[in-house]
Amino acid sequence: MMPMAFELSDRVTLLFDFWDVQGPEGMVMSVVVIFLLTVFYEVLKVWRVWLGMKSKLAQRQALYAYSPSSRCDNNSILESSPSESSLTPMDSQPPDPNRYSLLMHIIQTVLHLMQVSLGYMVMLCVMSYNFWIFLGVILGSTLGYFISFPLLDQV
Repeated sequence: MMPMAFELSDRVTLLFDFWDVQGPEGMVMSVVVIFLLTVFYEVLKVWRVWLGMKSKLAQRQALYAYSPSSRCDNNSILESSPSESSLTPMDSQPPDPNRYSLLMHIIQTVLHLMQVSLGYMVMLCVMSYNFWIFLGVILGSTLGYFISFPLLDQV
């Protein structure tokens, strides 16, 4: 029967039958792996937020760059005159916002899938009630937060 309180042991089975830790060396390696997975989870979480903010900012800039109301009235008059219209270069077509948003939605969906899967795996590792694994998760989450949250200030 699984323990229902934290224990200091070097023997634990994590996630799968083949991840059976038997001894201090295996426990150190398992804690390092869990630590790295938790750091990656925190980085992934912030990366998703950062991508979402970046894509919304890019969509807003694209709308303002190609909106007809952003043109000056003087330029509109010049472009409509026959002599000036042949000299002005044609504007390139704006990128299709639906295609861009669909691509970003697919990327965000895949990242969400990875984040949720990784989060549940880390949760199940903590539910082994092993103190060392729990410590690896807490330290990994702390380091991941420390590393990744300054990214949000760069948007």
